[in-house]
Amino acid sequence: MRRTGCGRGGVGWWREEYACYGVTSTDNPLPVDPDTRFVLGSVTKTYTATVLMCLAARGRVELSAPVRRYMPELELSDAAATADVTVQQLLNHTAGLGWRISAETGEGDDALARYVAALATSPRVAAPGTRVSYSQVGYNLAGRVIERVTGSSYEDAVTSLLLEPLQLTRTSFTAADVMTRHFAVGHNLRPDGTLAVARQWKDTRANNPGGGAASTVSDQIRWARFHLRAGQHGGAGQHGGAGQHGGAEVLPVSDLHRMQEQTVPLQASSLGDGVGIGWFLRELGGTHLVGHGGSGNGQFAELLIAPDRDFAVVALSNAGPDAGLAFNRAVLDWTLEHYLGLAETGPRTLPYDPAVAQQFVGVYGNELMAVTVAAADSRLTITCTIRPEIRLASDTELPPDLPPAVLELLPASWEYLITSGGLNGQRGRFTRDPNGTVTAVEMAGRIFHRAMDQTPAAPEHG
Repeated sequence: MRRTGCGRGGVGWWREEYACYGVTSTDNPLPVDPDTRFVLGSVTKTYTATVLMCLAARGRVELSAPVRRYMPELELSDAAATADVTVQQLLNHTAGLGWRISAETGEGDDALARYVAALATSPRVAAPGTRVSYSQVGYNLAGRVIERVTGSSYEDAVTSLLLEPLQLTRTSFTAADVMTRHFAVGHNLRPDGTLAVARQWKDTRANNPGGGAASTVSDQIRWARFHLRAGQHGGAGQHGGAGQHGGAEVLPVSDLHRMQEQTVPLQASSLGDGVGIGWFLRELGGTHLVGHGGSGNGQFAELLIAPDRDFAVVALSNAGPDAGLAFNRAVLDWTLEHYLGLAETGPRTLPYDPAVAQQFVGVYGNELMAVTVAAADSRLTITCTIRPEIRLASDTELPPDLPPAVLELLPASWEYLITSGGLNGQRGRFTRDPNGTVTAVEMAGRIFHRAMDQTPAAPEHG
């Protein structure tokens, strides 16, 4: 199905185009349309960051202030980190916190408070402000800051500060709300290659600030129009100014623009060239792009904005890691080239060298996943798996592990590009210590430390 609509906003005209394909569920197939709800995953982080910007604009939060100003009870794994970590470091992934923690804290209004209490024993990956490390933990902590400042639940704060003023009527956080509407379920691949419905529909309530919203393509376009105001082109919706509600501005244009400015650079990352406030940033063909991706259990989301071109694209899919991620990337690539004349060009990779390859062979991991880099058949492969103990401890169905993918090195020998499989297109780098030994691998902004008691296999010959 394809649908096109036009309207007049507060400044100028806007045009929307939708293309829909597929069904909501293979078990109960209904056609997908622009108002079908999907799990947004980490695209939710753009909402969390925007709420904190709203509170900052009202003088209720200072982004450069220590988190402890708003949460005196905060206890991290060491006193220095507890005292030093700031609100902005939570929002640009420089707080030094880990990716995720495995903590079941229920679905009550105390879920985030209990989650934050569990951080006292959660390992850190770096000192605050010293490096970028993508962190669901940091955003969930930011959600708790919102609760403490507003005196309401995270979900109620997002609703009152953003969803209601911007008339995002098809965006919400609870399964109870979504189940009465038209919604999609995730799918994962069975061993025989067929699709099976993913039985955990969304993450736990404590993970709502980092990835718990459900929304539609139409609402995400409306959300994008609000943030496009930073491009000074209007971009309002059919109900009036996208940033206005009852004559009051939700967030000044200057603050929207600030969110899209680089706060810290990224190196060799498929996330982008830098991090703003709640957004990942990159340049393509001289055009500034602002975006965020997300994933749930068999569901995937992408939101990409070109502020200077008054343009946005949204892609939502529900067909497993291999198909879903590839579909979303293909939609973004085609749309950028077709509408803006911007074409992606991949970096040049190096020929396989067995002696060089052995430097990277090993097992890397964090608290939830293991990454194995192996050398075989004159190539490097990379495999990402959920730790067995995490699978055993989980009371819900987790996504299947991805098959091995091919990893190719880039001219800067500590950087790489994945060129096959569900991870195709991921770019990252290895980290070395002062002696040149590889100690970690970074993928999608996440750090996986190497198990240093391993001895790499002998180089291949022949």
